[in-house]
Formats: sequence, C-alpha cells, structure tokens
Amino acid sequence: MNKAKKLPMRTPSLADENFAALAKLFPNAVTETIDENGAVIRAIDADVLAQEINTHVVSGREERYQFTWPDKSRSVLLANTPIAAALRPCRAESVDFDNTENLYIEGDNLDVLKLLRETYLNRVKMIYI
Repeated sequence: MNKAKKLPMRTPSLADENFAALAKLFPNAVTETIDENGAVIRAIDADVLAQEINTHVVSGREERYQFTWPDKSRSVLLANTPIAAALRPCRAESVDFDNTENLYIEGDNLDVLKLLRETYLNRVKMIYI
C-alpha cells in the first residue's frame, strides 16, 4: 500500500538560509552578539561583509535607485520568517479544476507567496496580486 507523502507544514526560515549562505561565502563576517534575551547568537558583521565584497559599497545618503515604503525593514523581516500553513484547493469554487493550468488563490499575499515559493519554485510563470 502506498503511504501518503508527508508534506512539511512549516516553511523554512529564509533568514537562516541566507545567514548560512553568507557564512559559507564570507566566514570572516561571522561574529557573535547578545540577543534581547541575553543569549549569545551568531550574526553577520555588516562592516566586515562590506569590506569583503567591496568594489564599491553604497552607504548612507549616497544616491541610488530603490523601491521603498514605510515599515519596509519590518516587511523584509516578516518575509523571511517561517509560517505553519498550507494551501488547500476549493474544487467547488473552481472552474474546470482538473484541466486548467491556472489557480485562483485567496488569502494574505505574503503568506501565500511564502507557500508558493517552496512548492512552485521555478514553475510559476506569473502571479497577479
């Protein structure tokens, strides 16, 4: 009998993956610091990282193109946090569910994008929000 494949019910932490990638590429930039609870944690030293990648580092008020909005830094942190959720199809509300190549998804944009990122990586042509 075929057992149903268990699906992970929690998305991975992109912050942890990004940290691991930076630590692998730039081990000199890894340091330790104290978090808000007093625990010692690993961190990336932004100044050392900037020196490691320096051909020209844009900093401070130096002009650059950017897309910004209020609370952008909080949004980036939220985008990298894991969630425990799953997408569930609504066959009754769908049109030609078994044959269509399109899906209509309802929910919080950020949560849905986190879930799609894992399941449909490199397989989605376009997302309308």
